[in-house]
Amino acid sequence: MSELFSLVAELRRPRLLIRAARAGLQEYNRNRDLKRLTRLADAPSPDRALRLLIEEEARIEATRKAGEAGYSLSRHIELLIAMMGELRLLPRPNGA
Repeated sequence: MSELFSLVAELRRPRLLIRAARAGLQEYNRNRDLKRLTRLADAPSPDRALRLLIEEEARIEATRKAGEAGYSLSRHIELLIAMMGELRLLPRPNGA
């Protein structure tokens, strides 16, 4: 699980995206939001959810960097919010 913390810690995204995600974190509702973001019937465990969210966020980040018209700023922020919310649910690795 510490690899998930490392993956998220190594992300480098524009400051405005991160600030927007932090601002929206208070409104995060995992039962409502995860079902929509992961397109699953039930919310998965936090570690499984985080893995799925990291994969999807990487895809949308590539779309953003390529300047493609299909990029959705709101979806990107929603994914970052969910990643932050799920990360908070994971047990901290030793030394963190």
